[in-house]
Amino acid sequence: MSRRFLPPLSPDDLPPTRVTQLDELLLRQLEEATCKRFFKVCGPITRALLSSCHWYFQMNAGTLILVIISYDVESYWHMANAIPQMVDKLKLFSNTAKIRFYPPSKEGIPWEIGVDEISDEKDVS
Repeated sequence: MSRRFLPPLSPDDLPPTRVTQLDELLLRQLEEATCKRFFKVCGPITRALLSSCHWYFQMNAGTLILVIISYDVESYWHMANAIPQMVDKLKLFSNTAKIRFYPPSKEGIPWEIGVDEISDEKDVS
């Protein structure tokens, strides 16, 4: 079988080697818009749970990550039980998204799960 190689791309056709201030600004705007839209698509129970924690979206190497930081054990357990419902809503934004979950200080270690690692469940919130 013969292999055909494509000619190298010109520098104009390659992605930029550095991130500009405009790139950073657009990325932050995308993260903020994603937060607002995600919150709107969540049910009232999930919204109440999110309001009890610190949460935000982050883009890392093209992967959308929902970061959740719980401040007390009770909200941590409620949020952990709501992960399947959040995954259902997160899949509306990206099939490769992840959730990074931080428990209260000194109560455990952070963990991360991809939306493709959880089976689909019906949203009850």
